[in-house]
Amino acid sequence: MKLMDPGTELDGFAIGPCIHAGGMAHIYSVTYQEQRESPFDMVMKVPRMTAGDGSENIVGFEVEHQILQHVHGTHVPRFIAAGDMMRLPYLVMEHMPGQTLQQWLDQRGLTRPVTTPFDEIARIGAALAQAVHSLHRQNVCHHDLKPANVLLHPDGRAVLLDFGLSMHAHFPDLLAEEMRKAIGTPAWIAPEQVVGTRGDPRSDVFAIGVILYELLTGELPFGNPQTDGGMRQRLWMRPKPPRALRADTPPWLQEVVLRCLFPQADERYPSAAHLLFDLRHPDQVRLSQLSEITAGWGFWKTLRRWVKAAGMEYQPSPLPAQHQIERVPIVLVALPHTDVSEDIVYSMRVQTERALGHMPGARLAVVTVVSGSVATGSGADSETGQQLAHLVRLQKWTEPLRLEGHQASFHVLESGDVADALLRYAQANEVSMIIMGAATHGLQMQRWMATVPIKVAMQAPCTVMLVKGELPFQGLAELADVAEADDAGQSA
Repeated sequence: MKLMDPGTELDGFAIGPCIHAGGMAHIYSVTYQEQRESPFDMVMKVPRMTAGDGSENIVGFEVEHQILQHVHGTHVPRFIAAGDMMRLPYLVMEHMPGQTLQQWLDQRGLTRPVTTPFDEIARIGAALAQAVHSLHRQNVCHHDLKPANVLLHPDGRAVLLDFGLSMHAHFPDLLAEEMRKAIGTPAWIAPEQVVGTRGDPRSDVFAIGVILYELLTGELPFGNPQTDGGMRQRLWMRPKPPRALRADTPPWLQEVVLRCLFPQADERYPSAAHLLFDLRHPDQVRLSQLSEITAGWGFWKTLRRWVKAAGMEYQPSPLPAQHQIERVPIVLVALPHTDVSEDIVYSMRVQTERALGHMPGARLAVVTVVSGSVATGSGADSETGQQLAHLVRLQKWTEPLRLEGHQASFHVLESGDVADALLRYAQANEVSMIIMGAATHGLQMQRWMATVPIKVAMQAPCTVMLVKGELPFQGLAELADVAEADDAGQSA
């Protein structure tokens, strides 16, 4: 269809200039008619429907219309209205400020060598992972993540655009029903999508890995294939390690990127929240041989993967149910460091072990909050010495736990407000559960500190488990003696 002229009126909207003409749709700036005020800027998206355009344009429009009405939060534009499909299909949504990641890349150009600072790459990747995790928590897989569909908001957050290829657990997957081929953009599509499997949140983790690889090296890990055979290569091939293209790449960053790009979804990060955690805490990344390699898998391993991938074909789409990411949560244990009773410490360990036993693959973050005052001594009394002492104590606390299959990390936060520090940490790192003592300190400070667990429980963005102190087994005999004495006194 031809472009609409500025000033055209449609269903109560005044059409402004066309701000983007893409292969799938035209996007116009719009306002309400009759100078009616809007609380935010708006755009209208009209799908292309000329004779040469494929049916996926209109199917994608239906999918986006369906999903935009049911997602919310700061990482997606707000839905406003939709047009009649039989007359003129369109979507009106919030116009988010900022620039797309593709525009960000274009401004810098693909110069060699790439010099984008590693901390900036990690910051962008973390913002993207947080946005994707927010979407997954709403039972949606994006399935078309690429720089053109990621908006960098001026406040630092990432906003996801274009849900035409997405999948929602609560609605029919129109794309899978009507098309039995790879659905996605060739450079960023995950291996399982190549063979028609949709609905796995880890497909979006793969796409984030492709984006990080491009930010880091200036190249696409699998090129930009345009044939089915070219796309299938990612089912068995490993891309050239980033350190082979950019020698100064930190080992932790290569570890993160290559873990996202494994052909098998089970070998990638289990959720975008786990990826976010590593990008925000590079010192806690567990390094493997991935961090050091500078070449591919080699002939024999590539051959074995090729043989394994040769039989992969289309499979029915699983639901991107929220329980898939709930099975691998991030569990925060808030461990006090001063004036704390032994029964609380013991009981918190017991409850932590029970919780992890029901959540294979969960990540454990053990956190303590210390005063923000800076130490002035030397050696063990210095700020560094005290930090190390706290970290050692946290690690010793976890030694009795069975952590097979779980990754643990340890964090010392400096703040004068314990509850606020824990809440900010939980929100920034997409924590799913907080375990802390119901009365976290001894009698001298309990009156003041009692507000900490209450404040955390009331304001936390996740589940909070308040643990009541119980005596360890060696104290049960003493407790029994006290009970017998009380019975004797009552009998008398």
